[in-house]
Amino acid sequence: MSVLKTVDVLKSYQGNMVLHGVSLTVEEKEIYGLLGPNGAGKSTFLNIIVNLITDYAGFVELFGRDASKESLNNIGFVPQDLAIYEDLSAQQNVRFFGSLYKLKGDELEKRCEEALKMVGLWEHRKRKPAEFSGGMKRRLNIACSIVHNPRLIILDEPTVGIDPQSRNYILESIKTLNNQGAAIIYTSHYMEEVEAICSKVAIIDAGRIVENGTISRIKEKHQKNNCYECVLERGKSVHDIFPEELIADIAVTDSKTVVNFTRDFALIEDVMALVTDKKALVSIGKHRPNLEDIFLTITGKALRDGDS
Repeated sequence: MSVLKTVDVLKSYQGNMVLHGVSLTVEEKEIYGLLGPNGAGKSTFLNIIVNLITDYAGFVELFGRDASKESLNNIGFVPQDLAIYEDLSAQQNVRFFGSLYKLKGDELEKRCEEALKMVGLWEHRKRKPAEFSGGMKRRLNIACSIVHNPRLIILDEPTVGIDPQSRNYILESIKTLNNQGAAIIYTSHYMEEVEAICSKVAIIDAGRIVENGTISRIKEKHQKNNCYECVLERGKSVHDIFPEELIADIAVTDSKTVVNFTRDFALIEDVMALVTDKKALVSIGKHRPNLEDIFLTITGKALRDGDS
């Protein structure tokens, strides 16, 4: 059974189309990654799912019912912007959000304890978020959103700007919640996180889903894209050798410069032809595209500013 199904969802602001017929299905117990550059329409789409935006065209179904008739008690939404109260203790924060879902008495206290233990904050339950690190605040944000044991949990950039330990704890918590039966929609700009925890991904760009499916299927589909890693002697100018539009990534160390290409242009002889005359090549090798390679190939390398 699907926990979420959207069909041809369209949304415009002041005549500008933001979503162009977005269709997506998330099944029970899936962790579904939703990827896209800034301004692609991800946040608008998520806000429609949780009923924060209601003036849209198309169809949204939750747990087999029209979303407009479905109680949001089965959904946990972890927004990118922190939704916690700095002047309440961690336990008081979770207790307050639990009460919004009609939890009371011993059941509320039990759920608060479970949620805080899930995110590793039970021993800090009496402290206020004003005393917390950024990672602890992010974890408290999650606890407030899962206290009611939702069947579908939506996490919008939950690890942005935090330390590696908190990031790892959050990812492990997400996997635990999924193992306990919750379906997850996960948005992130950290592709390695998505590869680590998601079973499927959808890439949205300019309001359209441009790629969708299991990560293994998407990688197989894009395997034809030639991904070369070219190691150059230190001091050689990459931009004097390769056209800008062919460069996916550059890494510079004390001894060498590593250039990655993720474009259909590059047969190995093409790369060799560009570097031979410059006498700059140390080594060259081909690698299978990872999710970030594919993302950049589909959406481009140009900087995007604006809301996501």
